[in-house]
Amino acid sequence: MLKARLISAAIMVPLVVYGVLFLSNPVFALLLAVIFLLAAWEWSHLIPVTSTVLRVIYTLVIAALLGLLWQAGLAQSIQPLLLVAFVWWLGALFWLSRPQLCAQVSPLNINIKMLAGALVLVPAWAALTTLHASGDNGPKLTLMLLVLVWLADSGAYFVGRQWGKSKLAPAISPGKTWEGVYGGLLSSLLFAAVVGGLYSHSFRWTLMFMLVAAVTVLFSVAGDLLESLMKRHSGIKDSGNIIPGHGGIFDRIDGLVAAAPMFLIGFLWLGL
Repeated sequence: MLKARLISAAIMVPLVVYGVLFLSNPVFALLLAVIFLLAAWEWSHLIPVTSTVLRVIYTLVIAALLGLLWQAGLAQSIQPLLLVAFVWWLGALFWLSRPQLCAQVSPLNINIKMLAGALVLVPAWAALTTLHASGDNGPKLTLMLLVLVWLADSGAYFVGRQWGKSKLAPAISPGKTWEGVYGGLLSSLLFAAVVGGLYSHSFRWTLMFMLVAAVTVLFSVAGDLLESLMKRHSGIKDSGNIIPGHGGIFDRIDGLVAAAPMFLIGFLWLGL
């Protein structure tokens, strides 16, 4: 399992880095939309929606929302979307503290989870696309965000496996531990300190960037737990099997979809 995970990462990471740094923003936005639509298809499976027709319709609705946002102009709509994302993820934290909510498969709960999927995916796509388009440094900032999430995920995985004892959310994901969270947070903060120092040469800015990184990483944990909650409710192990050793697309972006809006909010707060 670990070998397949590492091989897949060795293939995916260079492709992602190249795409982020060298693709134009419209092409980046289009490819990102394709990835997010695959994730929407997987989310419909996690709800679970059993009808293939309904899953296709749900994915097309998400596609239409992304297209409408692009046509309307993300610059005009990004701040309301970020506010929606912030409120949604605060609500998601409450949901995670009450994992029994919407656990039963019913028409009402399915509709709630469909709406939740839109609130998870649409603002995240908009935040990543906007960040990538934010001047000459946009691609670098986008890559910076990805590295933060990757380090948080990897740090949590390895530290949790080695030293994890205190369960983070046993009712949602028994394998996740507080030690893993601390490991992911520490590795991300070290990265933020180094990048902040190189990027700004300002101690105050670096401290603020480390704060943004910490909040970003903590919300990425919430994104990971939210997907685990969907799996727990539906009895599904992985969102898909498209990536050997990793599962589905959503298994790879579950932390990113929560982290991206928070990261962009932080950079707007820093005035960049």
